[in-house]
Amino acid sequence: MFDNLSDRFSDLFKKLRGHGTLSEQNIQEAMRSVRVALLEADVHLSVVRSFVERVRERAIGVEVIGSLTPGQQVIKVVHDELVELMGRANERLNLASQPPAVVLLVGLQGSGKTTTTAKLAKRLLEKERKKCLLASLDVYRPAAMDQLATVAKQVNADVLPAQPNSNPRDIARQALSTAQRGGYDVLLLDTAGRLHIDATLMTELVDIKRIVNPIEILLIADAMTGQDAVTVAQQFDQQLDITGVILTKSDGDARGGAALSIRHVTGKPIKFLGVGEKLDGLEPFHPDRLASRILGMGDVLTLVESAMENVKMADAIKMQETLTKGHFDLNDFLSQMQQIKKIGSIGDLVSMIPGMGQAVKGQDMTVVEKQMKRIEAMILSMTPGERRKPELLNASRKKRVARGSGTTVQDINMMLKQFTTTRDMMKRFGKLGKSGLKGLMRGGLGSLANMTGMGGLMGHPSGRK
Repeated sequence: MFDNLSDRFSDLFKKLRGHGTLSEQNIQEAMRSVRVALLEADVHLSVVRSFVERVRERAIGVEVIGSLTPGQQVIKVVHDELVELMGRANERLNLASQPPAVVLLVGLQGSGKTTTTAKLAKRLLEKERKKCLLASLDVYRPAAMDQLATVAKQVNADVLPAQPNSNPRDIARQALSTAQRGGYDVLLLDTAGRLHIDATLMTELVDIKRIVNPIEILLIADAMTGQDAVTVAQQFDQQLDITGVILTKSDGDARGGAALSIRHVTGKPIKFLGVGEKLDGLEPFHPDRLASRILGMGDVLTLVESAMENVKMADAIKMQETLTKGHFDLNDFLSQMQQIKKIGSIGDLVSMIPGMGQAVKGQDMTVVEKQMKRIEAMILSMTPGERRKPELLNASRKKRVARGSGTTVQDINMMLKQFTTTRDMMKRFGKLGKSGLKGLMRGGLGSLANMTGMGGLMGHPSGRK
């Protein structure tokens, strides 16, 4: 999401940085470029007009702060206005009610409500230690209740037994009663959707809202639909007074218009972004971090948080001890790649590292992920001794490893060259002393930079699909 918008802003800011001072004409030209960029990103027209006008007013009267040039100051203005547009700060889920706190998930058919219900349950169970009950009120879509039961099992959440022949209102009453008797903290209700908004759907949802009195009504909207998602949000809000939005499929080929428009148009916050099909793919929506990513500044905070959540501290300490002692072999190289994979997809990681997005612009990150799998296969095809001492790999041994991993000797040589570069870098970080996970993360990101093309790996034939 936002790739095209980021490219547009990047080109614009390069021009602005080239000016020692900015005239009103420079700013007017820049604002025209901003307007086009936002419209191409499918941002709502009223949002574009308001945003451009606010940036123009602030940029014309801009005062240079500290060491910032006028061009850099305009970039700061755009960043601040993007943050303001999307809601300043992340708004957490409100569960401050007499248990069970009822969360009603609504939206059109195909927006991802059922999967999002399970993702939200997983997050509440693991990060907030909430006891959750899930219930499907969708009696219309075939196997909808079975689908919720399946994903609920995957996240170890309880689910109300399927009742496909019951009335949704009766199921809602039973779900609330079961949650109360069972001592649940949160009741998540997955409602039915339609291909479009109609009176029957809204009447049913209004009745369910009256029955369960939810503390949160979350609209699940497909980010891929752009301005249509904004229109849907307006209509659901008018009927139900939604409390927030979860944008799904935000990792797809979405232009970002919904994320930039919903808060301004509806006044309701985006609380989460759905990323991918995996049930841990639900990220809190942080306007400031997203604005930085849009403007190519990266998102180091989210990257570090993800690392802290997914990399075991014991593994980090073990790696740090290895570095401090000056040892780094192919086992460590393999471990490092596996830890990077735990943090997230290569594409997501690259977008969070300042400057990296532009450095690897145009490269297919799925190719990098496939290459990492090839490297893993090569290392696993070696003997324990060869992993500890790569210098043992003579011509005949390389042939054996190549056969075992389905690669070529040329691939083995390229991988060993990459390993040597990474080992030298990691040794340098090891000399910095015991800085815990921070040292490991620096090394890991350096290695990732090499893997994504900075070290020449992508230019090799082994980087083919």
